[in-house]
Amino acid sequence: MSKIKKNYLREQERKLTRGDISRRQFITSVIAAGVAVPTALSLAGKALAATPKKGGKFRSGVGHGSTTDSLDPATYENGFATTLGYVYGNHLTEVSNEGNLIPELAESWDAADDGKTWIFKLRQGVEFHNGRTLKADDVVASINHHRGEDSKSAAKGILTSVTDVKKDGDNTVVFELDAANADFPYIVSDYHLVILQGSEGKVDATSGVGTGGYIIDKFEPGVRVNAKRNPNYFKEGAAHFDEFEMLALIDTTARQNALMNDDVDAIDRVDPKTVSLLARAPNVDILENTGTLHYTFPMRLDTPPFDNYDLRMALKLSLKRQEMVDKILLGHGALGNDHPISTANRFHAADLPQREFDPEKAAHHYKKSGHSGAIPLSAADAAFAGAVDAAQLIAASAKEAGIDVEIVREPKDGYWSNVWNKKGWCACYWGGRPTEDWMFSSAYVDSTEWNDTAWKTTDGAKKFNQIVLQARGELDEAKRRKMYFEAQQLIHDDGGAIVPMFANYIMGLNKRVAHQDAVAANWGNDGAKSHERWWFA
Repeated sequence: MSKIKKNYLREQERKLTRGDISRRQFITSVIAAGVAVPTALSLAGKALAATPKKGGKFRSGVGHGSTTDSLDPATYENGFATTLGYVYGNHLTEVSNEGNLIPELAESWDAADDGKTWIFKLRQGVEFHNGRTLKADDVVASINHHRGEDSKSAAKGILTSVTDVKKDGDNTVVFELDAANADFPYIVSDYHLVILQGSEGKVDATSGVGTGGYIIDKFEPGVRVNAKRNPNYFKEGAAHFDEFEMLALIDTTARQNALMNDDVDAIDRVDPKTVSLLARAPNVDILENTGTLHYTFPMRLDTPPFDNYDLRMALKLSLKRQEMVDKILLGHGALGNDHPISTANRFHAADLPQREFDPEKAAHHYKKSGHSGAIPLSAADAAFAGAVDAAQLIAASAKEAGIDVEIVREPKDGYWSNVWNKKGWCACYWGGRPTEDWMFSSAYVDSTEWNDTAWKTTDGAKKFNQIVLQARGELDEAKRRKMYFEAQQLIHDDGGAIVPMFANYIMGLNKRVAHQDAVAANWGNDGAKSHERWWFA
């Protein structure tokens, strides 16, 4: 087929999906271009199937949620809350379904002062759910909600480089940084940084009033969210459903049964062990993609015995990572190497030697640590599907090195509030971030509340923090790559993170649910925006 003919067919498909021509006109035009009738009919069907349609109630069952969840974006700590923020709110920028950074509430941005100043131009005419127009004051107040001296926001760490945020008129916001940051436009897409209404420099963080595609009708923390479509949403071709309901279904079996019984239209976190079985259901499609999702077992350095380097190294060397990928992920993922940067990231440290199971070295470091007795490891499948089984594999392999690991089965509800980031060693997951700096700033720098390994005071941690600051403003890609390699190496060697595996996002969809060919891999469910990006065919 000639290039001219291909371009002509693409243009006719675009006209059909936009509604500029009817199905009959499309078929007539492509037949006139020399396309056979069966092919013309097939092309029309595919084009129309990919055309979003309005209407219906979309029900999503998610494997996250806690009764301590709040509408306040500063508190978001799991996938239920992340999606909640995307339901009613927007950010200055967003990661698209194709993985690219695109404008959202900002229509454009520019750097000045070699990347130390960033200027964001806001879209005009955007309205909050109560009809008030978005202004620069709202953005300033929303960002400062996370920056206050007494703030406990999980986003405080990623904003520590911001020395000032101010307006320049009603439609321009200026961020001044303490050092250049080439990735800053990514940072303001962080899911905590929902833009809320400001008043006298403050926001009502729990109002649930935003600019998003849906207006919240009902919110039960860790249970459900009900919302209806925002008729004045500023995005064209988005938020197709009339209603959206999100249900917290933390139990894997209950979640999958809900999909098969048509109680929900989509689920996330499908257990790799049951993918094949679920795929046989006549009303179900499996959607799987690879991104930055990784499963971790953070050891907190502020909690003995994990403050001991040799004990941490003993545990790292006592894991059979490939066994975990094979038995927990069943091949739906890849090996981790005790740092959070995946092969999907630009500066992944591919040359860093893969850590292997070495019981002799593990025993050597354990003896050197001087520790004796059982080491508690907390786990619940709220962390990820198979987390308890993974913990048991850790205990079994550690035993081969003479290390006694005691599994503590924790309740699923309240896991993220009562266990993670509090107990010395536990199971965890991270969705990852599109850039190295964003990932490090979210979970590893000494200033973030979500430094779940409390890795802050060792020489390695201090050096790591220095490197992250230097790399953030380095525009030479070769130098930046070298810095990020060293940063990953420091986490790998000195840090408290055990990162045994990167997992694919596996989702189950009712066959009537449609989506674009590209599906975002920064979070499950199309970047946690299935309610906005998907539709019923």
